[in-house]
Amino acid sequence: MNITRRLLGKVVLGLAGATMLMPGAFAADKPAPFDKPGVKIALVRYLSTGDFFQAYLSGVESQSKALGIDLRVLDSRQDAALQSDMVDQAIALGVQGIIIQHGLTESMKDAAQRAVDAGIKVVAFDVNVENPKIPQIEQSDKDLARLALEQAVKDNGESWNAGYVYVAGIAPLDRRNETWVDVKKKYAGIKEAAMFGTLDNPIANSVANQARSVLQAHTDINVMFAPYDEFAKGVKIAVDEAGLNKKIKIYSADISTSDIAAMRETDSAWAATAATNPAVVGQVSVRALAQLLAGEDPGHNVIVPPTLITQKDLIDKDIKNMEDLSAKLPQFAHADVAMPAWMPNPNAK
Repeated sequence: MNITRRLLGKVVLGLAGATMLMPGAFAADKPAPFDKPGVKIALVRYLSTGDFFQAYLSGVESQSKALGIDLRVLDSRQDAALQSDMVDQAIALGVQGIIIQHGLTESMKDAAQRAVDAGIKVVAFDVNVENPKIPQIEQSDKDLARLALEQAVKDNGESWNAGYVYVAGIAPLDRRNETWVDVKKKYAGIKEAAMFGTLDNPIANSVANQARSVLQAHTDINVMFAPYDEFAKGVKIAVDEAGLNKKIKIYSADISTSDIAAMRETDSAWAATAATNPAVVGQVSVRALAQLLAGEDPGHNVIVPPTLITQKDLIDKDIKNMEDLSAKLPQFAHADVAMPAWMPNPNAK
């Protein structure tokens, strides 16, 4: 084939035209303001210690990157007053949207309203800010607790003595507690021998200190319900130290690579957990906020469904880390939640 000067000119013009059209075509795929890069949002965190929160942050980051978002992360490290102030800092930064991640209703309710009054779109993950204009991102906490407790009943029957780890005032733990209360009503043989819990850092070690005393005072405990994996880690430390790993079974919520390793140990007391993929929950949080910014309604309760993960699953399927878990339990890898046609999926291969 002979390439003439005229043909070469047409090819060059064609390529130039394609290059000029590509940004327009790309922009048309997404609604404003995402037709251009640089949308600015803030993640205002209350809790950040532990694998769950690191994975959640990675999900927020990956979905933000897929949308071309300029993300600012403000971390209060469990200081309620500082978290409230950080919402004001985010407003001052000129962000268009805010994700409030955990926190206390009494400190975040007014702060969230200030953001709304400033014309900023807000979503809240695992904190009830009591605002009809603010979507609540949830892990279906009642289902998390239900799946774990159903497995506890399956493994141990309908009569057992339980140690229960709980801290009131944290929205996801309060929702999980409602299920625990219902299960105790349903099964009269399930007795709560002791309730304890703390969010003092480092959480696992602080809970382990409490659990040591509980195990000494209540030698009849044969099940521990610890519906947050940092709680479960602490309980496991105390159970292992007391040599009770064959007598006591632990049931929890949430999952991480280190949790998987702990559950896979020989004669591990950690029998099962119910979990959503924290990275996916982070992605859903950004997607729901993005829908608001695009003038769409993600719904007031944006719920990510959980998966039951047993010690047997992990061993039988040779699951050793979060990557294996996503590959071998596909329902864990992606949630088709807050996912309009224009939304990029950062998990797509």
